[in-house]
Amino acid sequence: MNEAKRQVNAWVFIAPSLILTLVFGVYPIVWALKYMFYDYQGYGEAVFIGLDNFGRMMRDQAFWESVVNTFIYAAGKLIVTIPLSFLLAVILNRALKGRHILRAIYFMPTIISASVMAIVFYVIFNSYNGMVNQLLLKFGIVNAPIDWLGANYALITAIIIAIWGAIGNYMLLFIAGLQNIPEDLYEAASIDGAGPMRKMWSITIPMLGPVLQMIIMLAITVSLKGYESIMVLTEGGPYGKTEVMYLYLYKLFFPVSTGSTSIQQFGYGSAVGFVTALIVGMVTLIYFYISKKLNDVY
Repeated sequence: MNEAKRQVNAWVFIAPSLILTLVFGVYPIVWALKYMFYDYQGYGEAVFIGLDNFGRMMRDQAFWESVVNTFIYAAGKLIVTIPLSFLLAVILNRALKGRHILRAIYFMPTIISASVMAIVFYVIFNSYNGMVNQLLLKFGIVNAPIDWLGANYALITAIIIAIWGAIGNYMLLFIAGLQNIPEDLYEAASIDGAGPMRKMWSITIPMLGPVLQMIIMLAITVSLKGYESIMVLTEGGPYGKTEVMYLYLYKLFFPVSTGSTSIQQFGYGSAVGFVTALIVGMVTLIYFYISKKLNDVY
């Protein structure tokens, strides 16, 4: 009787999460897998068209440009964010006065809404009276205001915002890893005459291996799926220069007022979503494979 009661209690606690997962997780996936073979705008009759949505996607230049933009955006973010987060973690892991306040300041962007963050940076990078251009002009670095949200610099601006928003999160993960490294290792290395750089390469980085692998995995997936701040900042423009995969997908389901995604395209959007998920999954699997090979080597 007691065992049966425990089983009932367990299912009572599990049931809400299980129901929410089925309704908001499993059902939408099954729904999308069905309608990616249909011509369906969200209303009226869904017409079965087989693989036509995938054929259309292969010819959709805007989508493949969004894929390229996504990889540029992710690579630019990762190349700067990971090393900078590690450097900040090493500095703020020391017994510095006010280090807890500095950690909170660097972590604060992580908890700020992406929409709010994008609006703030829109003001900062405004082409005419933005703070960045005012400073550059004041110190004579440029002779004319830079159009930071124009075709030439919009993606760079989006990457800068992404870096600012992600550094604090990864910094704290690095700090957690640093604090788990035994001090005895550093003391033994000091006795053997190892300097700071030698300790860094021979102790710190190898001991942070598992944490670094986790951080890189998180950074890759988050970067490939990120679109919120770009949507508020540029809405994918100008001329699709900041269009990323998930923003393009979002517009197919929640269309904007202009452009090729001005009407709901649930069928085509489901096909695009499937391929987008495959791309992110393949990149993640490739990373896992490389990571496993490195573990086998070292």
